[in-house]
Amino acid sequence: MERVARIERKTNETDIKLEFGIDGEGLASLETGVPFLTHMLDLFTKHGQFNLIVDAKGDIEVDDHHTSEDIAICLGQALTQALGDKRGIKRYGNAFVPMDEALAQVVVDLSNRPHLEFRAEFPSQKVGTFDTELVHEFLWKLALETRMNLHVIVHYGQNTHHIIEAIFKALARALDEATTIDPRVKGVPSTKGML
Repeated sequence: MERVARIERKTNETDIKLEFGIDGEGLASLETGVPFLTHMLDLFTKHGQFNLIVDAKGDIEVDDHHTSEDIAICLGQALTQALGDKRGIKRYGNAFVPMDEALAQVVVDLSNRPHLEFRAEFPSQKVGTFDTELVHEFLWKLALETRMNLHVIVHYGQNTHHIIEAIFKALARALDEATTIDPRVKGVPSTKGML
């Protein structure tokens, strides 16, 4: 079964069309209006071997908050839909990714119990025009809409760009592992019988 989902979300603040494929080739077509987020989503797609199309228009004349938040909401909803009943998936994923002097770790559980544990500090409040506090906002909304347990730990780092890049790459690799179909898994990987 093809694990792909399409989401459309239109509010007074944003208009987003998003398509996400779990079993992809790392192909991205991204129009977000937020250059740094576009860069991070491109990395995320490539390192997770996903396919991602985003066409987003938002009130970036105000700031990048609404667009970043709503893209995360759409991506989380698409991931949830694409996973379907979660039969056969590994469920858990863990990845360490270095980026020069920075080292990030992301651990996920596709548990249907949303939680974000965020252990990261950024030396700078901005990367280009992007507010670094939006990284937490993006990840929290993604965790909520995917209904996953998401732990982000930055072990060390000095360059804010490098730290955030390591987070997004580690997120991609952890999700790639968690969404992988394991032929040994019969049904849903939970003693409850559902996720």
